[in-house]
Amino acid sequence: MSTEKRSGEDILTLHATALDVYGVGVLLVGESGVGKSECALELIERGQRLVADDMVRIELKAGKILMARSADEIIKHYIEIRGLGIINVKDIFGVGGVRNQKRIGMVVRLEKWRAEAEYERLGLEEKTYTILGVALPYLVIPVRPGRNIPLLIEVAALTQRAKRMGLHPVKQIDKKILRKMGKEEEGLGEVF
Repeated sequence: MSTEKRSGEDILTLHATALDVYGVGVLLVGESGVGKSECALELIERGQRLVADDMVRIELKAGKILMARSADEIIKHYIEIRGLGIINVKDIFGVGGVRNQKRIGMVVRLEKWRAEAEYERLGLEEKTYTILGVALPYLVIPVRPGRNIPLLIEVAALTQRAKRMGLHPVKQIDKKILRKMGKEEEGLGEVF
C-alpha cells in the first residue's frame, strides 16, 4: 500500500481487485492467494465488470468520493489466474466485461475460513472500512470449498443497493418480530 498527494487529491494504491457488481463498486481485499482474482473472473463471466486487478489505484475526489482504477495502464483489463496465467479480460469477454474506473461503494474482505472465528450471521452489525478518511460498508466473507463466493458478493452488492433505497432486511424482520410479539402479548392479556 502506498499513499501520495497530487494537486490536493489523495491517492492510494492497494493490492486488491475492483469490480462493478450490479452498479455497486466493490473492492475485494484479502491475503494473496485467497481467491480474489478467481472470484472476479467468475463475476465477470456472470455479467459483472472488472475495474482493476492486483494493483488498484484509489483517488479521493471532492473529499468524500473514492474512485478506483488500474494502478498501471500496462496491466489495465488484465487479470492473473494461478494455473492459467495472465488473461486479457477485454479480449475474452469484450468491452462489456470491463470498466476504466468506478466509485467504490463497499469493501469485501475474503479470508480463509477459520472454525474458531465468529462470522456475521444475521446482518445486525454494520461494519465500516475506512480508506483515505472515507468510511465504506465492509463485509468479511469466509472462503472454503463449496461456498459460492461470487454469488455471495452479488447478493452483498444488491443488499447494499437496497439499503441505499431504504430497504434494510434486518430492520424489516425485526419489525415483523416486534409486531408478532405485540400481538402475542395482546392475546396473552385476553387469556388472563
